[in-house]
Amino acid sequence: MIEKIKYIKNLAVFNDFDWDSEVVDDDSNTLEFKKTNILYGRNYSGKTTLSRILRAMETGIISDKYENPECCISVVDNDDVTQVDFSSHNKTIRVFNEDFIKHNLRFINNPDENVQPFAILGGDNNVIEEDIKVLKDKLGTNEEDKETAFFKDLKSLQTIFKTAESTHQTAENTLASQLSEKAIGNPNGIKYNSEKFGDQNYTNAKLKREILDVKKEEFSPISDEDKVLAEKILLEQAKDDILELKELILTFEDFSNKGKELAEKPIAQSDKIEYLVKDAVLNRWVKDGRNLHKDKLDTCAFCNNEIKEPRWSELDKHFDEESNKLEKEITGLITEIENESKTFDTIEIVKKDEFYSKYNNDFDLVKEAFDSAIKDYQNSLTLLITELEKRKNDIINAQIFETPDNVKSQVDTAVEKIEGLRAKSNEYTEKLSKDQEKAKKNLRLREIYDFIATIKYDEQVTNISALSTKLSEEKNKRDEKQIEIDDVLSQITTKQRKLKDESKGADKVNELLNNYFGHSFLSLKAIEFEDEDTGSKQYRFEIHRENKKAYHLSEGENSLIAFCYFMAKLQDIETKGKKPIIWIDDPISSLDSNHIFFIYTLINTQIYGEEDFEQLFISTHNLNFLKYLKRLPNAHNDDRKSERTKLYRYLVIERNDKKSTIKIMPNYLKDYVSEFNYLFSQIYKCSTMENVDDSSYTAFYNFGNNARKFLELFLYYKYPDSTNPMDKMKKFFGDENIPAVFTDRLNNEYSHLSGIFERGESVVEVPEMNTAAKLIIERIKQDNDQYEALLNSIGESVPDETVET
Repeated sequence: MIEKIKYIKNLAVFNDFDWDSEVVDDDSNTLEFKKTNILYGRNYSGKTTLSRILRAMETGIISDKYENPECCISVVDNDDVTQVDFSSHNKTIRVFNEDFIKHNLRFINNPDENVQPFAILGGDNNVIEEDIKVLKDKLGTNEEDKETAFFKDLKSLQTIFKTAESTHQTAENTLASQLSEKAIGNPNGIKYNSEKFGDQNYTNAKLKREILDVKKEEFSPISDEDKVLAEKILLEQAKDDILELKELILTFEDFSNKGKELAEKPIAQSDKIEYLVKDAVLNRWVKDGRNLHKDKLDTCAFCNNEIKEPRWSELDKHFDEESNKLEKEITGLITEIENESKTFDTIEIVKKDEFYSKYNNDFDLVKEAFDSAIKDYQNSLTLLITELEKRKNDIINAQIFETPDNVKSQVDTAVEKIEGLRAKSNEYTEKLSKDQEKAKKNLRLREIYDFIATIKYDEQVTNISALSTKLSEEKNKRDEKQIEIDDVLSQITTKQRKLKDESKGADKVNELLNNYFGHSFLSLKAIEFEDEDTGSKQYRFEIHRENKKAYHLSEGENSLIAFCYFMAKLQDIETKGKKPIIWIDDPISSLDSNHIFFIYTLINTQIYGEEDFEQLFISTHNLNFLKYLKRLPNAHNDDRKSERTKLYRYLVIERNDKKSTIKIMPNYLKDYVSEFNYLFSQIYKCSTMENVDDSSYTAFYNFGNNARKFLELFLYYKYPDSTNPMDKMKKFFGDENIPAVFTDRLNNEYSHLSGIFERGESVVEVPEMNTAAKLIIERIKQDNDQYEALLNSIGESVPDETVET
């Protein structure tokens, strides 16, 4: 079924039609076509244009006279059909409109032309017909929700396939959504974090390629530690070169040599006090005492005895110039050693933050080695001082000097490593950009590696693969069943061709003409002739009157023959049994009321009676015909059904100036008894509106014609005699002559233009129309019962001021 015509652009009066915004109910819910669709529209409103869209779906082409036409038709279980390819559907469509007539009944425009022949099933070969019946039973019926046999099997397989397709699509969409969010999602996707992952032009395709990379056996993601380091690298800015290290002056070897010399240097023993020579501590004590008393005290501060000159002389000889000199040299050397050691207490030959972060760990190691070597060096210096202190405390006696370890080489080695690291860091400035790009890639691949683990990528891919296999299996089952059905349909078509009989087509048209319209004097005859090229038997159809080819047919006769031809053609071998979608465009043009009824009867019996159609569209401009269409099967109680179960859709085609649209038919129009009620509604609308807008323009524009027709009907039944129409109007409006003349001018000038050509080019005068409409309504109010009944018939409530008390 066709659900809706989504949009129409640049197609005659349909300039920019949008179904979802126009075809809505009172609650703004979009409604769709039903099995039967009745469309009402005045002449030139666009009915034929709509039929041409459907005919384009039947023939595959539309007139090339339309400039840049666009349209989109929504079809159940089918992709939308657009002007790009009108044949992109699997529906059988049959359209009756003026294009159909021009193509098949060429004699209407050219009396020397004939009628396009068609074949319907013949009735002579019972065996073939029985074969066809068996094949059709095998196929079953394909009516929606009532399928049987093969079609039931196909529907079941289609349902299973759709479920598998939906499940597979959901799984694919879920994974695709996750991948897309990771690749290009804002703000957390790789694309929007290029400062960390690189590549601000990252795409879904790139992510899929790199997922393949990280899944390779040889791939190994960076560790957490390396990840932190990589992130630090990205924060790096180019650093200034680290200056050369200050030279460290290590004089341990000189100190050691000189210390050994001083510690082991002998002093002459003559004139020495023997017991002091043998006791270094006592010797030190005496020396300190001497220094405290010399030239200061004559009495010993310890024992209070007098220190005599001989004692002073004896002490001066013992503590002679040589020992004093040695002690001073030792003290001086110790001071030098201590000073050098102190220089290493706070030494910082280079700062850590001068290095790039990638070298931080290396720096910590070499710094630790350097600090350890310096500490060992200071320890060695302390041991030198200890050895010198031993001699200093026993200055008289030479000491055996124990040389400490010289660790200068360890310090030099540590400094060399720092220097090497300094050189590397300086060189790294040139490689920073490349390493940052490498760090971004490593971080990106690590991110992808973690991501596919988090979403269980492999499990999803395996599941999708299994669902894809399942989908293919179900598709194959469905397609095999469809091929089986197509094969049976092909067999039926082949057998039907064996039965086809063009003469039966002409007989079917004649049957409809005779049975429904009583036109026995007009007939369609199948004329047999031999094809000049192939020599095969061919047929052409001709219209005959009293056994002679007919010419000069009336418009009514042309209309009857054309419609009967179309109805009979629904029985041809290309259509019958295929449940076509049928569009009948305004079939009652130039027909009288009796023939209008017969057209309705023909539709009711031949289309609804056969029930061999999928969907039906009927458009008309005639309210009497519209009244009959409301009598089609099950139409009377359709309004009581829910929207989902309704079988009928009533639509109105409205034209405002140069643009047409489709809307839901108003209840008052759908429920009218006759055209009389409709005309009253248009006059009433004009009487209540004072401004013209797009919604009311048509009512004002057609006011003259509507008022003329309404007054003709109204006054005919009010004054059913041969009184002059002007006199009837004077009676209707009473003695007030001006309103009648005024109304008559409107009827003539605006409905017929009455020779005043300028009227056709001028804008409708709203106050004039409004005044005339109000005059008519006010006069009808004088018969309050009739006025109330007319208002009720168009769904309007009676205003308070019109009710008589």
